[in-house]
Amino acid sequence: MQGEAQRLQLPNTEHRGHSYFYLSLRRLSRKKLAMTCLVIIVIMYGSGVFAPLVAPHGYNDQDLSIVKERPSLTHPLGTDRLGRDMLSRVMYSLRTTVIITVTSLVTGALIIGVSLGLIAGYFGKLADGIIMRVGEVTSAFPDIFLVLIIVATVKPRILQWVRGFEDATGIDWIIRLGIVDYTVISLALAAFSWFGMARLVRGQVLQARENQYVEAARAMGSSTGRILGRHLLPNVISPVIVSVSAGLGAVAGAEVVLSWLGIGIQPPTPSLGVMIFENGNISVLRSDPHLTLVPSSVLVLLLFTFSLLGDGLNDAFNPRAR
Repeated sequence: MQGEAQRLQLPNTEHRGHSYFYLSLRRLSRKKLAMTCLVIIVIMYGSGVFAPLVAPHGYNDQDLSIVKERPSLTHPLGTDRLGRDMLSRVMYSLRTTVIITVTSLVTGALIIGVSLGLIAGYFGKLADGIIMRVGEVTSAFPDIFLVLIIVATVKPRILQWVRGFEDATGIDWIIRLGIVDYTVISLALAAFSWFGMARLVRGQVLQARENQYVEAARAMGSSTGRILGRHLLPNVISPVIVSVSAGLGAVAGAEVVLSWLGIGIQPPTPSLGVMIFENGNISVLRSDPHLTLVPSSVLVLLLFTFSLLGDGLNDAFNPRAR
């Protein structure tokens, strides 16, 4: 009987001492579909990050003797109208997506959104009112139109300044590598991606700040920064992870839409939106379908895997969803 009682206690002792974050990760690891999507995203984003090392060709290497070649062993995804390898351009396009999504979410959702959410939820009153009213004003307008306005008005001026800087210093790679495009689009997307995260964190902090461990920290004389960083932030990190996973797909889609409209990433810097825009007509689809289907399929796969991964993260990290 004593041995049986010990065996019955094993499941409880196994999880004793583990944090909620660790247990949520364990639950996520048991979800095969979510883990499969995570592996696909890592492979796609990894190929983008290491594109200069793993891509078989440069993204702008042209060979007019193999224009619009169908998929083959030499070019697995075929070539475009300038004889450039489509597989290499897709890899470099994923690098563009990585840069835009990561910088936008890190600066907008994570740094600005989480910080303002912590301040609004913890201090309340005046700080809460100002932050939430500003966020409500910015969210009252369609984000994509505001981003279009910012990119269309700010980008030409920045390009003019950078060209003057390049002429004065002899540097010729800032515009050529698309750094200006990356910067402008990332900041424009970050400017309107913080409010959803701030509102989410604020709601979590409003509940967590009334817990006894926060009151105990105040009684022990802990500073405000320590309470926010050591006690409140770890307890709101789970919904933040779920929100970021959903935001990655949304930001990637917004970058593609901007490039498709012609005000995002500019050629020759590769982008999935640019590739779809250049070949997005019925005549190309009939004569050379791979020019349209390849970037479109990669984009659909990326957004689809992000959506499924977000569902898996929500099931694993949100106790109410189980």
